[in-house]
Amino acid sequence: MAESVAGSLRERRRVAGMSQRDLARASGVAQPNIAAYESGRRAPSVQTLAKLDAGLSTLTLERVRSFRSQILEAAARHRLADVRVFGSVARGEATAGSDLDLLVHPGIDASLFDLAAFMVDVEAILGVSVDVVSDASDGRVADLGRAEAIAL
Repeated sequence: MAESVAGSLRERRRVAGMSQRDLARASGVAQPNIAAYESGRRAPSVQTLAKLDAGLSTLTLERVRSFRSQILEAAARHRLADVRVFGSVARGEATAGSDLDLLVHPGIDASLFDLAAFMVDVEAILGVSVDVVSDASDGRVADLGRAEAIAL
């Protein structure tokens, strides 16, 4: 049983694009304990499994980039380009409850409906809440997005 938990934990962490250190930061479980769980030397408690599960659902830039082609296809369908990540995911500070903030460049014929539809599409792709901001807009959030933006 412990071996199946170990293999599952290791595989889920790798699929999430996380190192043991990343998972420790996201879950609050010490990295040496994660190593022990993954090797099968120790078995996590139910409470620790819940923390690890929450940590594994945390978005990372690497995890978002693993869906890059799908996200860019959705952007193109909605006349959007230059998709960039900002906010907690870009800063490496996302937690299990964090959303994904995207900055996009709307085409000349794009509308607010395109931004909203793109947001819904990316939420379906990633299974998390998404905020989409146009780089043509004004305001504090757009300024923050332009300052922090990292290419997808």
